[in-house]
Amino acid sequence: MPFDKGSGTTVPPSAWDSVVCVSVLLLFAVGTVKPLDGAVGKPRTSLEGYTGDVYSIAWSPNGKTLATGSDDRTVKLWDAATGTMLANLPGHTDSICSVAWSPDGKTLASGCTDKTVKLWDAATGTMLASLQGYADDVYSVAWSPDGKTLASGSRDRTIRLWDAATGKLLASLEGHTGAVYSVAWSPDGKTLASGSKDQTVKLWDTATGKLLASMQGHTGDVYSIAWSPNGKTLASGSGDRMVKLWDVATGKLLSSLRGHTGGVYTVAWSPDGKTLASGSDDRTVKLWDAVAGKERLDN
Repeated sequence: MPFDKGSGTTVPPSAWDSVVCVSVLLLFAVGTVKPLDGAVGKPRTSLEGYTGDVYSIAWSPNGKTLATGSDDRTVKLWDAATGTMLANLPGHTDSICSVAWSPDGKTLASGCTDKTVKLWDAATGTMLASLQGYADDVYSVAWSPDGKTLASGSRDRTIRLWDAATGKLLASLEGHTGAVYSVAWSPDGKTLASGSKDQTVKLWDTATGKLLASMQGHTGDVYSIAWSPNGKTLASGSGDRMVKLWDVATGKLLSSLRGHTGGVYTVAWSPDGKTLASGSDDRTVKLWDAVAGKERLDN
């Protein structure tokens, strides 16, 4: 793994669909991706062609294409219906930790341990830009809801905001004292959340770059964060085996979801905001009643 010992990779936090692939990420299946049939929970097909561990998966907005990033230094695009590889995007020189689609599905971003973020034309596979300036690995990338800005989090403890059209650096957000593993935009695009090795979740004003809040309570690295669809609640998953729910308006801890026996590396909300999914290195995916703050037992 390209991460610090004990850390993990994250699924794009707004993509509930990505939970169908989470077990691949947690087990780091070498060279293989297996999308699951949502009705029966069995692999529908096996996407093979990698020569290294697969660290990140993201569905296109229209659900027709799957993007994957790997330890073999490539990004690949797959036809989700047939399992056919559509494109192989070389250009990175190290492990790819995160991939994310622009809201319009025309551009793909990838973050890598080669200290760069790259933007790709999804239709042609052409590299549009290579965003540089980081002093260390890039662990997470996330698009603003309007598709105009890209956020990236790095092992160098900073978050950077980029103009997606020009590749210009708009802001560098500093405040974390450890690697930034996950970044996620609020649904309205006004706030960015970040999770870090420093065991905190931070909220940032995306217009000014100002730190709005620092939420403490985890006793391990924060690997994954995700906004509820209504933007009122933030979920975080940590190496302390806990999932926590936070009130965004007040920064108050709403509940701590206990049940995993290993670090929690990814969290994702259902589209209706009633259910939260979490994936752990205990090799389980758990579904939680987000309102009651309890594990769902009806699955």
